[in-house]
Amino acid sequence: MLNKISKLALGVIMGATLSVAAHAQDIRFFTIGTGGTAFTYYPVGGVIANAISKPPGSRECGQGGSCGVEGLIASAVSSRGSVDNVNAVISGLRNSGFAQSDVAYWAYTGTGTMEGQEPATDLRTIAALFEEHIHLVTLEGNGINSVADLKGKRVSVDEPGSGTYVDSSLILEANGLSLSDINEENLKGSAATEALRNGKVDALFIVAGYPTGALVELASAADMKLVPISGAGADALTEKYGFFAQSAIPEGVYEGVDATQTVAVGAQWFTNANEDDDLIYQITKALWNDESRKLLDVGHAKGKNITAETALNGIGVPLHAGAERFYKEAGLLD
Repeated sequence: MLNKISKLALGVIMGATLSVAAHAQDIRFFTIGTGGTAFTYYPVGGVIANAISKPPGSRECGQGGSCGVEGLIASAVSSRGSVDNVNAVISGLRNSGFAQSDVAYWAYTGTGTMEGQEPATDLRTIAALFEEHIHLVTLEGNGINSVADLKGKRVSVDEPGSGTYVDSSLILEANGLSLSDINEENLKGSAATEALRNGKVDALFIVAGYPTGALVELASAADMKLVPISGAGADALTEKYGFFAQSAIPEGVYEGVDATQTVAVGAQWFTNANEDDDLIYQITKALWNDESRKLLDVGHAKGKNITAETALNGIGVPLHAGAERFYKEAGLLD
């Protein structure tokens, strides 16, 4: 009798083990490189990861369950930003990542700030997401009213490897300055805003979709001021680099801060040409279904700007074959 029970128990254990193994084989993991946790890329990445995920055993779509890709577990990974994400995607360290449109184009072509480097020819686009504004931030009383006023000041330009670092260098150049004309600091996220609040830096650059959390907190605790990036410097920048556009951050986005003219670039989602065509097709399709629309609309202030109708705006890097297939089927691409 004991022998029969032992055999039965062994059979149950083996069956359960095989079931778990088969279940595990159905799971696919997909990473999305984002940015610092205090900025826009990270929370938006979390919303998108949630939208495209559908782990085994999830409830069916339309029943309060995920409408994502069957068996997919996507995760938003904090990173140093655009340049870091592009490098990680090309090297295979991450499956995908967000990057500024300018940084991605220069990496893909080996031009601009990436001149002299091997072109990242395997870089591919999944979707254009939203507009990112360059925030030049200081405090009232610091005597900084224009980019020119940064000369000799302590300015945080984020870490090398970030899109902010690239763009702040270009903005300084367009206004007759360079990094050597400022006292450069390489702080990120809340560390940068805390340094500004405590008088350890005089100003900082942030490239992010507004409102960005670190600045919302700063504006509620200090007399924050946005410095215009406008006039001849902005004209020179947008004429030389087609990925920049002149745009404004509206009044009231940050507590007590007036509307401010600045420049903006596009935030886009990239992957590697070697990622499976059908998987990227399914991910793109999952991003633009009705359930994902609900998540985007409530998940972040920038979510409403992430639409299928604008998904191909300003793309300078070829679409991944799987994404291209979806956009053609959806009638968004000829």
